[in-house]
Amino acid sequence: MLAITISTMSAFASETEIDAKVLEAFRTEFAAAKEISWSEAADHYKAEFTFNGQQVKAYYSKEGELLGLTRYITSIDLPLSLQTSLKKTYANFWISDLFEITKDTSTTYYITLEDADTQIVMKASAGESWSVYKKIKKA
Repeated sequence: MLAITISTMSAFASETEIDAKVLEAFRTEFAAAKEISWSEAADHYKAEFTFNGQQVKAYYSKEGELLGLTRYITSIDLPLSLQTSLKKTYANFWISDLFEITKDTSTTYYITLEDADTQIVMKASAGESWSVYKKIKKA
């Protein structure tokens, strides 16, 4: 029993220590969050968690300000104008990655489309059309 207790304490001792004001800001915004894990970078904290059944990442400044959120989405979650544009222009491509970034009141979408020869990463803000962010020819 003592060995289990010591190994459990050691595991928790190595976890990232999060500033109290960051934790309070997170708890205020995401009280129903589950399966929370934290990491720290030089200038921000990142919380990865489940919220309303979705995997979400929240980025906080060291002062506890929410910098932005990311989550993976499906094409059905895109605004209708962006869905329509994809179907018209890129009907022969498949989606290999799609996520949204939310900051304050703006949302930006990033999508990776592929066919046998090309990989295209595109970006769009809500209400705007897609623009090519990066295009790669496959070998």
